Amino acid sequence: MDNLTHSLVGVLIARTGLGRLAPYGTALAVVSANLPDADIVSGARGAVCYLANHRGFTHALFWLPLLALAPLPFWWLLARRRGPLTRAVWARAYLISLIAVVTHPLLDALNVYGIRILHPFSEQWLHADLVNIIDVWIWVLLLICVLGPMLANLVYTEIGARGATGRGMAWAGLLLLCAFIGLRAHLHSRAFETLNARLYENEPPRQVLALPSAANPWRWTGLIETETAWRVIPVDLLHEFDPEGGRRFYKPDVAALLSPVAATETGRVFLDFSQTPLWQIAPVSSPEGTKRVTISDLRFGLPGEGAFTAFFVISPEGRVLRDGFAFGTMRPGRP
Repeated sequence: MDNLTHSLVGVLIARTGLGRLAPYGTALAVVSANLPDADIVSGARGAVCYLANHRGFTHALFWLPLLALAPLPFWWLLARRRGPLTRAVWARAYLISLIAVVTHPLLDALNVYGIRILHPFSEQWLHADLVNIIDVWIWVLLLICVLGPMLANLVYTEIGARGATGRGMAWAGLLLLCAFIGLRAHLHSRAFETLNARLYENEPPRQVLALPSAANPWRWTGLIETETAWRVIPVDLLHEFDPEGGRRFYKPDVAALLSPVAATETGRVFLDFSQTPLWQIAPVSSPEGTKRVTISDLRFGLPGEGAFTAFFVISPEGRVLRDGFAFGTMRPGRP
């Protein structure tokens, strides 16, 4: 999920009463709710390094108790001004940080990008595909529940009344968020079943993904892999499904190219990450017999239209001459 969503969730869990357990509890909750994204520093070594490390150990259950310790020294610099900090206060501050940190991978697991939640025991990516990385309805819901009590307190101040704590709105916001995710899970199941129950040019699906939109819970993008092709098809649960709609991309024979591509760092990292790799092969004019291979992850867009894409220039002898990787716009594939 985006960092605005993580921050708003941090505010709400603090307002449930958790933030009162220690000085600056709300600030600690917001920082900790975003802390797993500290792996962004790996991007300083390039896009491939970032892809290899993002949503890895900082999002894994095994490391979260240690990660929750990281903001406490900075919290101490502020909290010590409020008076002596007992062991009990330190323990409560750690509890705030731990709960907030745990919300981060739970939210990130809901979208298309996914997380490696079992690291270091497994590098398998988990992605529920229930909500978009940015979901406007989640923004609206959380902003109402965060800003509502703040606006109410301004009114109470003007009339001299006692301000509200916002605890009720915080619990309501978290419960409504869970309900919305439940609705998305139900609609995702319907979209998946719609896609999986069809033949595509008399070929059964080998793999089916239903990707959420950012604004319309009833609209999904279907990615279907068959023996010979990938298909990108819109699914609107309020209208009849057309299995012949959308775009089709035939799969080339890549048996001879797989080994040299996978032997490169770019290929190894990208093939491990990509759940929907579309290979495309084109000749290169010089030297004769050279091929340019591009692999696009259809979860994030169509080839040339926003997809995460790795490329490889391969000599006639099967040697990789040049390779590279570029992030796309992180939008679901569109037909």
